[in-house]
Amino acid sequence: MHSMGTNQYHEPAEELSTETRTFARIITSLQEECEAINWYQQRISIELDPDAKKIMAHAQEEEFLHFSMDLEFLLRRTPKWRVAAKNILFHDGDIVDNAEKGEEEEEKLD
Repeated sequence: MHSMGTNQYHEPAEELSTETRTFARIITSLQEECEAINWYQQRISIELDPDAKKIMAHAQEEEFLHFSMDLEFLLRRTPKWRVAAKNILFHDGDIVDNAEKGEEEEEKLD
């Protein structure tokens, strides 16, 4: 038996489908990208050297791309999540009101 790099499963891995294990890996990757974005944000906010700050900002931009790719992968494979995201992301207005509209759309998928 080989060891896992992270403790990403709450159920026995051998009982999970290939799709669920892939989903868990991408979720873990998404979390790691969030952490990296946060770390860069903190570093950028206190860095005094403009050249170092520029390099860190560039690195953070890469993490935004990685996060977005992970998220898109998950949304393409999870219809209810995609519906929720479509009703909340990139819409003006009240976020909670948009979420409630998304919930109504999700219910139509059942």
